[in-house]
Order: sequence, then structure tokens, then C-alpha cells
Amino acid sequence: MKRILFTLLSVFMITGLSAQKEHSPFDFGKMWTFENPPKEWFEKEYGFTPDDQWFEKVRMSSLRFASWCSASFVSPDGLIMTNHHCSRDVVGALQKEGENFDTQGFIASSRSDERRAENVFVEQLNKTVDITAEVKQILMDQDTDIANLEARAAALQAVQDKYAAMPDWKDLRMQTVTYYSGGKFSLYGYKKFSDIRLVWIPELDLGLYGGDPDNFTYPRYNLDCTFWRAYDDDGQPLNTSAHYLQFNEAGAKEGEPTFVVGNPGRTERYRTVDQLIWDRDFRYKMDLRFRTNRHALMMEEYEELKKDPSKTFEAQELLSTAFSISNGIKAYGGILEGLHNPELLGRKKSMEAEIKSKSSNPSYWNDLSAAYKKLEPHTWSLIHLGPSGLRGSALLMMHELNKYEDLIANDGSEEDLKASKENIVNMGKTLSDPKEKRLFKMLLNEIKEDIYPGDNTLTKLLSGMSIDSYVDKLFEKTKYSNEKKANKCLSKTKKLHKQKDMLLQASRLLIPKYQAAGNAFQSTGGARRALEAKIANEAFNVYGTDLPPDATFTLRISDGVVKGYEYNGTEAPYKTTYFGLYDRHFSNDKENPWSLPERWQNPPMELLKAPINFVSTNDIIGGNSGSPMINAKGECVGLIFDGNIESLPGNFIFDEEYNRTVSVHAGGIMAALRYIYKADHLVKELAGK
Repeated sequence: MKRILFTLLSVFMITGLSAQKEHSPFDFGKMWTFENPPKEWFEKEYGFTPDDQWFEKVRMSSLRFASWCSASFVSPDGLIMTNHHCSRDVVGALQKEGENFDTQGFIASSRSDERRAENVFVEQLNKTVDITAEVKQILMDQDTDIANLEARAAALQAVQDKYAAMPDWKDLRMQTVTYYSGGKFSLYGYKKFSDIRLVWIPELDLGLYGGDPDNFTYPRYNLDCTFWRAYDDDGQPLNTSAHYLQFNEAGAKEGEPTFVVGNPGRTERYRTVDQLIWDRDFRYKMDLRFRTNRHALMMEEYEELKKDPSKTFEAQELLSTAFSISNGIKAYGGILEGLHNPELLGRKKSMEAEIKSKSSNPSYWNDLSAAYKKLEPHTWSLIHLGPSGLRGSALLMMHELNKYEDLIANDGSEEDLKASKENIVNMGKTLSDPKEKRLFKMLLNEIKEDIYPGDNTLTKLLSGMSIDSYVDKLFEKTKYSNEKKANKCLSKTKKLHKQKDMLLQASRLLIPKYQAAGNAFQSTGGARRALEAKIANEAFNVYGTDLPPDATFTLRISDGVVKGYEYNGTEAPYKTTYFGLYDRHFSNDKENPWSLPERWQNPPMELLKAPINFVSTNDIIGGNSGSPMINAKGECVGLIFDGNIESLPGNFIFDEEYNRTVSVHAGGIMAALRYIYKADHLVKELAGK
């Protein structure tokens, strides 16, 4: 963890020392909607003037992969490309006896061997329409402000119902999307394909090459790719000849314009400066501490588990969870360091000052700031006291005990009381695990670090004891860790309120604190969102669609160029090759996560010289995983799978000087299929032969 934070600090110290930049509309990024693509910008910057047919082709060729990633059609026969990391959690169910896709990979020798995943689907954005005028007309007729969220929702539903009755929208899943917090509204119609079959997935060693250490880094060497195929209702490969992306094995050259078409999940680039300062001083700081502490504990557990050969599976499962948490540590750590970067935050302040100077009502910003100021005392309890297994069974039991007492007080049903009682008793059995005591001590120490000044909740809880002494005593004295005693205590429903058990008393102190915090945030949520809508509309009034809206896990197109960058005192080349992959393998003594499967030993020179990954200045975020990278001809030149560590502040600001999208090179995918997997049939399909 120290290494991660040192890297992040180094990155942002370097960028922070660069000359102060002026704010730019591109601080809000380049995630353009298909309803309002920046055609003039494309022509000015790249000399490229795409027509409506070009936009329709790339839109219809691009997909939403299930509910978590992006994808694309890359052949006329329904072949779908997405990431290995978008697929690996669902392919396990497709394994037959004796198979292990993590160690062996999978390649369908023929279409009859392609394996259907029951819970996987893709969605194609068939229709889009800007419904802003219709929604605003309804609100105007009702003499209702756009910031009235309830009225707005009703207006959106009314417009959706209108389109649902039109023949062109029949059988499409419809989604209304709000942009600029109410500046623009769109209606999308998706066609869903549910017969999705696995065609090829590489081994985990290749799909996750470099593991956690290489995550969010570049230069990179990762074959993070998987192919699926969509089938129609008759069980035949889907005919996608009208809309697919032809593979271009040569890829894109340095300086060449490229376009990412995918579904970025969420950005927060329209948050005000005071909101970002709240994020910095409370939200991300507390969450990062929570994740860092749990990750350290998990890695201690992992080191012990891996010593026992009989616990290999448990060790790998724990390592997978730890990787997920580590991913969050890097992501949140990067955002937090970006928020501490005076240059980046200075640009946000400068942009906000410009918009406020042109605003009809600058008080919106002051009102929103005051609302967050009132929430500051509640933040620690909202973040630290929420029910989560990562906070341990003791806190989970407190939530359940609070629920049980509420059921008694409000004449809850016998069925509900019984279920709650069983939950308490079962959780109590886990308190004998030493890990549970460590987790509760960890939680109280986190609260000690983050509790709002003047809040005496922890002081009341500890009653003069140290955290260690208090927790030791609670775990020793509570009757709820013993099944027989717990059942007896819980059976005395009429006298439960008189019990002085330490765990029950802690529940009575901490859980209402959490509930009060939740109520404080929830009760003011509507007013805060209304102010956010007004502020975003002020920005929209100044810049209009020259600013792209925040990401909403809907289809966007992002422009950029293939370009390396300076890092660590040297230069990162725009592309890497398989030579580098093998260098990482041998430089790390062939050890995981740089190990390679047997079939990858003794590679031919043609593979070694082939490109594997490359970087570009496109704007992406989580959800873009699996997005195709295309050139001006609409050809697929790569596959998005990550951003570099310098891109992490992209949650709140886009900076193309150091921000890079990392992609698998189309030529690298073809080389692996050709030289390692001997998948000539797939190579020919991708090559259009």
C-alpha cells in the first residue's frame, strides 16, 4: 500500500509542478452523446467530417455488455468483442468436468462448440431522440420548474409512454436519460440479444497479466480480450452484416485520431468546488482508510492461507477479493490525490468562477455549500456505521439487534421476530473468530480518526476505557456470542429493553447515530439535487452542448489521438510488444502475476514483434471496459481495458496531457490467435475472409 500511495504522490507532485493551466471546456471531458456529436470539433481538430451514416454504423456496432461493460460486433456473423475481465466472472459456469478456463483458456473449434451463457446479454442502442423540448413544454404547461424532480419524472414518463405507442419503438427497451442535471433529456431504445455464446477466452495469466501491481499502469502487456457470439431466435448466428466493425490488424499509428465508442459508467465533473472539497476532506478520505485497512488484513490472511496446500481455493478467493479492494484503493487514492493537486482544483475553481459570473443567480452555489456544511457532522457515521461484512459481525449484529428491538416495540410479526432472532444467533457464533475482534477494533479506531469534532458518541461508548480494553471486554462479556445465552436473552422480549449487555448497549448508541445520518442525507437529497440541477443548467446556459454531460452508462463517443507520454523521468512509447511481455515474465522470475502458461513457452519471432497494448488520449472511465477503439474509417484498431494511473482524477476533471486510455492492440489480438491458439477460423473471420 505504501508503494501505491508513493506512486500516486509522485505522479501528482510531478504534474502539480507544471505551469498553471487555464480552465478549459475539455476539463469536463470528451464523452459526447450521439444526439449531439461535435462534428465541427472533429473537423477542426482532425480534418475529419463524419456523416450521419458513419455515426449510425459505429452506434449500431457498439453494445452494452450485460449491466457492467461495453462491447462491439466485429464480424458479420454476430461475433462480439469485450474484455476478459468483463467475462471471467460468468464463464466459470460454462466449464465442463475437467476444464479450467483460468489455467487452460477456451477456444471453440467450431460454432457448434460455442457455449451459451444463460445470464449474459448484450444491448444495442437502436434509436435515440432528444426529448428536451417535449419535456420542458409539459413542465411549462404545468407552470413547474425544471428542478422539481417529481414533476420532471412524471413528464419524462409521459414522453416515454408517447414513444412507446409508436411502431418504430415497438419491442425496444426504453430508457430516459437526464443530462446536465436537467439541461437536456434523451430517450433511448435498446434491442436486447440474450443468446450469447462463448467463442474464445485466454488464460487468466494473460487476461490479468501483471495482476494488481500492473493495474492502472503503463507500459502494459495484457491480453484482456474475450470473444462471444450473438445468436438469433432461430438459433443461428446473428446477421450483423449491416453494422459491425471491421478489424484493422495494423492498428493506429502515433498521432492518428481514434474514437472510443462505449458506455462510460459515472463521472462527477459537474460537482461544485465546495462539493469536491467535501469529497476530499470527508468522503474519499474516509473510504480510502476503510479500504486500505481491510486490504492489509486480507493480505495477512492470504499469506497464512497460502502456506496450507489444502486451502488453495480459499486463498485464491481471498486474493480475488483483495484485488477488487486494491483496485478501489488505487482508484479512490488517485481521485483523492487529484483533489489535493492545486493545479487541477485551481482549474475547477476558475471554471466555476466564470460560470458564476455569468449566472442569473450565484446564490445557488452558496445554498448548496451551506447544505453540505450541515451534513458534515453526520458524514463519519454514515460512512463508518453502515452494515457491511467488511466491518465485521459485531456491527452487523448491532444492526440486527436494533431491528429486533424495533420489531418488539412496533408489534412486529412472529415470523419477522423469528427470522431476526435466528440471524442474531447465527452471527453470534462468528464472534469467537479472532478476526472479528480485530475488525471491530479497526472500526472503532477509524471512527476515532474521523469522528466530527465535538461529537461525544465514541466517548460514551468507551466509558473511559481504551479501544482495545473496551473491545476485549465486550467480546468476553456479551451473551450474544453464546447460542444458548443469546436465545434466552432474545426470548425475553418484554424485558429486552432492560438488558445491559455491552453489545446491545453499543447497538442502542451507534445504530440510531447511523440512522440519523441516513435521514439527514436523505431528507435533504431532493433539495440538493434541485440545486445541482440549477447549477448544471447555469453551466449549460454558458456553454451549451460544447460541454459533454457527465457519464451515465449510456453510449458515448470520445475522441483522441494515439500518443505516448513522459513518465518516471523517461518516455512511455505509444505501443508495447510481446517482447516486453516476456521480459516482464523473466525479469520477475516467471512468478505470478507475470507467469505464463505452457502453450506460451517458446514463442515465434512473429509473435514477439507484434504489438500488444497502446495508449491514446481518449476520455474513458469505468463502464468503458470492452469498448472498441476505432479509426476515422470506422475500423476496429483496439480494445479498451484500462486507464493509466494519471487518469484517476478523471472522475472530476479530464486532463489529456497525462491522462491515457490503455487498449489491447488489434494486431496483438490477431497475433495471439494466429501463433498461440492456432485459431485460423477466428483469424479469417476477423479479417473478413
